[in-house]
Amino acid sequence: MAELRARRRRPWRAARAVGCAVPLLALLAQLTGCAPAEGPTDQYPGAQRMLDARADAVRRHDATAFLASVDPRATAFRGSQRAVFDHLAAVPLADWRYDLMSTGAFPLPMGGDRRLAAQVRLRYRLKGFDTAPVTSVQYLTLTERDGRWWVSSDSDGASDGKGGSRQLWDQGPVRVVRGRYSLVLGGAAAPERLRDLANRVDAAVPAVSAAWKGEWARKVVVEAPDSVQKMAQLMGGDDPSGYAGIAAVTTGEAGTASVAPADRVIVNPDAYEELNELGRTVVLTHETTHVATRALTTPATPLWLSEGFADWVAYRKVHRRPTITAPELSRAVVAGRLPAGLPADADFGFRAGAERLAKAYEGGWLACRLIAEKWGEDRLIAFYRDTGKRGLRNAAARPSKPLWRPGPQPRRHRSPRPPPRWAASAPVAPAAAAWWSRRCASNSASG
Repeated sequence: MAELRARRRRPWRAARAVGCAVPLLALLAQLTGCAPAEGPTDQYPGAQRMLDARADAVRRHDATAFLASVDPRATAFRGSQRAVFDHLAAVPLADWRYDLMSTGAFPLPMGGDRRLAAQVRLRYRLKGFDTAPVTSVQYLTLTERDGRWWVSSDSDGASDGKGGSRQLWDQGPVRVVRGRYSLVLGGAAAPERLRDLANRVDAAVPAVSAAWKGEWARKVVVEAPDSVQKMAQLMGGDDPSGYAGIAAVTTGEAGTASVAPADRVIVNPDAYEELNELGRTVVLTHETTHVATRALTTPATPLWLSEGFADWVAYRKVHRRPTITAPELSRAVVAGRLPAGLPADADFGFRAGAERLAKAYEGGWLACRLIAEKWGEDRLIAFYRDTGKRGLRNAAARPSKPLWRPGPQPRRHRSPRPPPRWAASAPVAPAAAAWWSRRCASNSASG
């Protein structure tokens, strides 16, 4: 809308003043039409005030005030809410807030009281660890009765696919184990596993910092649910089949903000228990690398680079032959099934299949390993940063630190001819796919 400027004019005659009233009314109509639409907090301020009081009760550890927001007629729900509040007792909260985001989020049957099918955003931070809030979506039924708003249910939208995200404290009692760099939140089962996770993350943080020269918080929050079913709930779903064989995942939005969003390393108890000592160390170092690089990992970063780099850091001080670290890819190469190029993002999907997923991770690791060996670790890190900031093509074509740099030139000799331009971006340029396949083959075969 063009800028509107009001000019004061001296009223010469009453008739003229009346005549000016018509365009003034038209102007007011335009301004009204341009006014921002009311949001749900404007339409239902009482509901938002109730949510604010509910959040304040959590921050103050006031169970009575928290239950004062729960519908007294919803007896079973009131009991479950009391349990959720109790489960939060050991969680070191720095902040906790609710925002009414929308109404009409799921169908509700007609009833006598005024009710809202509300989408509510929960934002919380853990003391000493989160510099930005974790966000979670809840679908709540809010009921107004006698001029007061209550929370009546958090399950009415489940049949419509609006069950919302579950947190550890929604699943049961929460145990907390603190380490030097770690905070581990887990269920009631296997408390010794929580201490093991804290110890391994405490060892992983210095190892990651030695490889990744960038600034990061050097603090990691791990969530260790009691079952893969509960892990799926923490990831926002109910189907655990997509996480079979995956020992851990890292949540968190990729972004370029100076303050990295909060991350959570979520452990699959079934897959983690099947790992040997080295496997557990590698997995947690891999996930810790994701936490460290999060601020410079953007949608422009391909998964082969982000996952391959995390594996490169995890295996950096592990002296094993490539054929042992990358068995699936090695078998494929020996069988003559050379990779046509680098793994695509789709190859890393949870439902891609075990063999395809393994080859994708191994291919990403081998790519980063070869970059580090051929051009140096600093250039691998610079390439990672450039890709997140400027995209893959720009980072490959115009790296801030060239992947190839000529050495000192001997006197009275012709300068060595530099490799073709695509060689500087060989790991990422499509034109180098065949060259890269030969490198994969030679490294795997020599292992």
